[in-house]
Amino acid sequence: MSPAIIGALGISSLLVLLFVRVPVWAALTLVGFTGNFTLSGLHSALSLAGTSAFDMSSAYTLSVIPLFVLLGEVASNTRLSADLFNAARLLLSGVRGGLAIATIAASSCFGAVCGSSIVTAATMTRIALPEMRKAGYDDRLATGALAAGGSIGILIPPSIILVIYASIAEQSVPKLFAAALLPGLLLTALNMTVAIGIAIVYPHYAPRMEKASARERFKALAGPWQFILLFVITIGGIYAGIFSPTEAAAIGAFGSIVLGFLGRRLTWATLWRSIETSITTSCLLFVIIIGANLFSSFMVQTQFPTMLADGASAMNLSAPVVMIMIVLAYIVMGCFLEGIGMVLITVPVFLPLVVKFGYDPIWFSILVVIVVEVGLIHPPVGMNLFVIQAQAPDVKIASIYRGIVPFLIAPLVLIIFLFLFPSLALWLPKLLYG
Repeated sequence: MSPAIIGALGISSLLVLLFVRVPVWAALTLVGFTGNFTLSGLHSALSLAGTSAFDMSSAYTLSVIPLFVLLGEVASNTRLSADLFNAARLLLSGVRGGLAIATIAASSCFGAVCGSSIVTAATMTRIALPEMRKAGYDDRLATGALAAGGSIGILIPPSIILVIYASIAEQSVPKLFAAALLPGLLLTALNMTVAIGIAIVYPHYAPRMEKASARERFKALAGPWQFILLFVITIGGIYAGIFSPTEAAAIGAFGSIVLGFLGRRLTWATLWRSIETSITTSCLLFVIIIGANLFSSFMVQTQFPTMLADGASAMNLSAPVVMIMIVLAYIVMGCFLEGIGMVLITVPVFLPLVVKFGYDPIWFSILVVIVVEVGLIHPPVGMNLFVIQAQAPDVKIASIYRGIVPFLIAPLVLIIFLFLFPSLALWLPKLLYG
């Protein structure tokens, strides 16, 4: 049996294991270890398993993950998101659909510090959904805006998924962060446009609210100063070349703790709970990454990605057709895989194929994150949809499904823009880093 066929069997086995709900880390580890054992023998497989765990756990690039997770946990527990939403709510008062637009804007800003789509969706649901219901908003528009806004958190830097992609594809984290900024802002604008369109077509979904005074609006701008400070220090420091991503994450996490105590928003009990959650989350991520590294080594030995590229060339498939097939595969996999697991499983398989057809790996990273976002919000099993329902159990899941459908237009339009204008993702990295 050829190595390429063994690779195809390995991928099929992995998908079967995931379909029957075997945890992602266990499925990756099992298939990776078994595949390496089949191709190289027991001694080599055991040696690779030991060195892989050590290399991934001690990688300096990945040390940014627990620090950004801690930053997000502390920011979530210090009501930073409430300040953002209140400021956006007052600035957009008087605009039909203003609360939905404010929710998307606040989710986007909070995701820029938090870096987690699920945390952003859960936090903003607790804050924004009661306000929208009080104002008479339809549940479909309210939950659709929350789900769409929450998904932006994994694209706008800092993004944990981009850090993981960087470790797999051996790319620069600052370059990936720079590449994600403009698409992230554009996706935010597109989601806002969808919310405005819904409010215009269905005015009863979003009753017009009383317009705040100029004084109230000006006062609201002073609310989220802590967010602005954290964003400027962390992301601005990375772009300016002052900090590495790990240093910026450490400073951001420490700064959020200091600001939380100074503002009397953070207690020792809350801090300890944030640290415990960060440790648990980071350990789970690292176990998945170690398993993915074993699976990636297995894929390299099988030359299965090369076989895919040769097969596409033999069928005379053009580069755009191959990319469309990859995008469709991601959307289908989003029905039963969570985002990080999907990246870890697919990038080792698809990236060599993408590069062979002439696409930039940095550009591909942004495409991957966008299609992962689609997986987070598209029915029937989008993770963000269930997170919102868990926070608001009285909202019917059918209403959430109907509410998110119009917002699927935004990421699909952004994917088209990326194909038509690759510089959307590549211009800023080239400007900042050459």
